[in-house]
Amino acid sequence: MAKGRTLTFNIFRYDPQVPGDKPKMVKYQLEETPGMTVFIALNRLREEQDTSLQFDFVCRAGICGSCAMVINGFPTLACRTLTTKYPKGEINLMPLPGFELIGDLSVNTGKFMRELAERLKLWLHPISDDIDVHRLEAPMDPAEAAKLYELERCVECGVCVSACATKQMRDTFVGAVGMMKLARFELDSRDGRELEDFYHVIGNQDGVFGCMTLLGCQDNCPKDLPHMQQIAYLRRKMAVTLV
Repeated sequence: MAKGRTLTFNIFRYDPQVPGDKPKMVKYQLEETPGMTVFIALNRLREEQDTSLQFDFVCRAGICGSCAMVINGFPTLACRTLTTKYPKGEINLMPLPGFELIGDLSVNTGKFMRELAERLKLWLHPISDDIDVHRLEAPMDPAEAAKLYELERCVECGVCVSACATKQMRDTFVGAVGMMKLARFELDSRDGRELEDFYHVIGNQDGVFGCMTLLGCQDNCPKDLPHMQQIAYLRRKMAVTLV
């Protein structure tokens, strides 16, 4: 069997929990195997060369969003990135910017998503407060269900946040993930909120009117979600409330 090429990984290393530790890039080398992803390579590096290497993963199938990181300058999922994508065999790995660093390539996206959900009230607000657990759920039009399902495919990986120039310049900007999730409830016929209610949350420079339309979220989303379509949709809806 032919021997695979030697890959060179330049990995960001820094543990804020260790007193005196400083950010640095550390070089590792590894033999490439057929079908190798960056995720597989990282696991081998941690098992065979450096057990202290920190990065996140859960599903290994592009569903959980945990292994998001910056690979050769582009934020994406390590488990869906083949090493054959890089013909020179040199791969630079950095943590996602815009999130609290846990250590090395691991960032706290969960804290960000929770705070975002509380800020934008990202849950269904029923039209009626009369809750009866024994009442049958109202049927939903299949076309509406399909629209909601499309927006529910977000895995909260944080890639769109790190790829957003506006978010990097303005920390209070809600980002594409916030607007995507809010659009999901604006489209839901079961939600009792009016346009004015959504306007008070995102009808400003921290919301739909702050987006510079640079398409970083759209171009880098690993699930190919229609971020710009939903931002434009919300922008039109918010503009109506100003008339």
